[in-house]
Amino acid sequence: MSSRQWSSRQWRCPVADPNGFLKVARADAVKRPVDERIGDWNEVYRDLDAEVRDGQVREQATRCMDCGIPFCHSGSAGCPLGNLIPEWNDLVRRGDWSLAADRLHATNNFPEFTGRLCPAPCEAACVLAISPEAGGAVTIKRVENTIADVSWERGYNQAVSPGVSTGRRVAVVGSGPAGLAAAQQLTRAGHEVTVFERDDRLGGLLRYGIPEFKMEKKVLDRRLAQLRAEGTRFVTGCEVGGTGPGSVSVETLRADYDAVVLAVGALRGRDAPDVPGRELKGVHLAMEHLVPANRECEGDGPTTIDARGKHVIVIGGGDTGADCYGTAVRQGAASVIQLDQYPKPPGARDSERSPWPVWPVILRTYPAHEEAGDRKFAVAVERFVGDADGNLTSVQLREVKVRRDPGTGLREVVPVGDDVEVVPADLVLLAIGFEGVEHMPLLDGLGLSLTPRGTLSCGPDWQTRSPGVFVCGDAHRGASLLVWAIAEGRSVAHAVDVFLMGASQLPSPVHPTALPLAVR
Repeated sequence: MSSRQWSSRQWRCPVADPNGFLKVARADAVKRPVDERIGDWNEVYRDLDAEVRDGQVREQATRCMDCGIPFCHSGSAGCPLGNLIPEWNDLVRRGDWSLAADRLHATNNFPEFTGRLCPAPCEAACVLAISPEAGGAVTIKRVENTIADVSWERGYNQAVSPGVSTGRRVAVVGSGPAGLAAAQQLTRAGHEVTVFERDDRLGGLLRYGIPEFKMEKKVLDRRLAQLRAEGTRFVTGCEVGGTGPGSVSVETLRADYDAVVLAVGALRGRDAPDVPGRELKGVHLAMEHLVPANRECEGDGPTTIDARGKHVIVIGGGDTGADCYGTAVRQGAASVIQLDQYPKPPGARDSERSPWPVWPVILRTYPAHEEAGDRKFAVAVERFVGDADGNLTSVQLREVKVRRDPGTGLREVVPVGDDVEVVPADLVLLAIGFEGVEHMPLLDGLGLSLTPRGTLSCGPDWQTRSPGVFVCGDAHRGASLLVWAIAEGRSVAHAVDVFLMGASQLPSPVHPTALPLAVR
């Protein structure tokens, strides 16, 4: 049985250097110069010489002290995966990259994804984040990403064979991070796993939602190659429950597989149908922009929505908005403005509003924001304005505040004052979140309906109301973090293994009733 699969290698964490953070200042990964990185689609961080990189990261790992209670790997505040952060930090400090990789992969199937894309709730929960005088949290995300990259460079990430076959067959619908994590765990448990993906390529939002400059797709492809080598089977261009070419009916799915895992995501984008002018040409949902841009990077030809030479307005202050922002800059936009209806957050944690170790409400500046453009806070679009041909020409903005209706308790956005600001706009991208699982024939065929939140409910065993059908990831909890998707994928794999075999040695990081991380 592989140590990397079950983490059976015994190691006792020695006492770390409690004074490390006093000797070494926090140092984040170095980004490439702005003029360089906006001219291509490569990752924004500088590719350092391996020896230099490893030396810097070993030094950063020494800042992880003997804090007693490591909130960083607590699912309620820190990492939902329960990553053994103090352990692999100390192993990196000592230069034992092999065992550090072993400890990291014991809880996380895809640390190269989380190391690049996760917003790092672990760092927010780090004991060193309590006080600015401590110099800031340990650079956990940087250490994790480096361990993952070293693992690939030194050949630690070999295919894991279960050694035995259970003879049971599992279908996973969706190849995003939740589906891939579930598939890898179940394959390693000895089951025959097939992943069905409706797109032409694998990866879900990792493939077509995340821009290349945040994670180059070769990072995804090498992990997919490992899954294939382990025995996981993939079918692309397949709409499960559909009737078109290459589709698989629900009846065939149920007949051919002993269990089904739904990892279909929550891709139904939130729209703004009530804003006058929404029908104008030039107003699009965020994914209508990001998907073809990513396809262009894959070599599928020019994007259908190009920001080149246009005045771009991105509505929404979160991750997706920043992805649209950076994509528009690289496409050669004439200007980019990102709008957020909330007031500008403080630059540091407010101990009353968001006390440690909860996720802090602070101003988050993405690399894209350093490259060009502007951000406006506490504003909302009152109207999209167009010409006689129906083309978008500008937007009208009003200052707003967000409050709770005293009667219903529901959130509402209300104007402040009568002043209207007119801003030129040729392209508006709505990055205001997702409303839940898309309506699809598969759900009807399985007799499943969505909750009021637009998600699929399940019992404590991750099983839906349809026997033998399980759910995980965004489809279960709503649009959330990558790290939650992987955690739920691993947990549902444990539940499926128990369902098929009566017991399981697979880990189960989270319970299906775990509350979502409070990230605004």
